[in-house]
Order: sequence, then structure tokens, then C-alpha cells
Amino acid sequence: MKLEKAAAQLEALGNPTRLQLYRILVRAGDDGLPVGSVQEKLAVPASTLSHHLKRMVDTGLVTQERQATTLICRANYPGMDALIGYLADECCADAKCTAAVLETIV
Repeated sequence: MKLEKAAAQLEALGNPTRLQLYRILVRAGDDGLPVGSVQEKLAVPASTLSHHLKRMVDTGLVTQERQATTLICRANYPGMDALIGYLADECCADAKCTAAVLETIV
């Protein structure tokens, strides 16, 4: 993963509403959730949710799939793994990691 992509994803997750949105989708699993269900859980106007979802899709953290008239949103798990891996790979890169530090990232 490139630095710029990681920075964009972390910046997107830095917004409390988007972080809450992402947590909802991660918890939903591979099936994801319809946009309407996400809106109910977040209790935000549709236009606000649309704005936040666009940002999450643009950064690669969320995917969307149309099923008939329903838009399903899912956390992009490979993207999440890549971001976590990028951060973990940098852990103690310039110093010796202790067992305690390694246990916290694994």
C-alpha cells in the first residue's frame, strides 16, 4: 500500500460519523447492509449518509452493489487488511520490537 492511500483512508476514518459507519459495516460481515438500514443505525439524513459513503467508497474502504432497487454497502475487508498490514509492517521498523508490542498488533 502506498503512503498516500493509507493517509486518505486514515483521514476518512478520522471523521466520527464515517468511523461509526465503517464499524457498522465491518460488524455486518460479508452480507453488508442496505443503505436504508445503515441510515437507520446512524440516524443521519440521507444526504449526509450519501456524502460519507462516497468518501468511504472513493478511498476504497467500502464497496457498494446494486441488487434490484436496493444498494448494499459492505466493508472492503481486503482493503482493511491492507491498511492494518501497512501500519503493522511499520511497527518498530527502526527499533527492536518487544514481545509485548508484537502481541498487541497480532
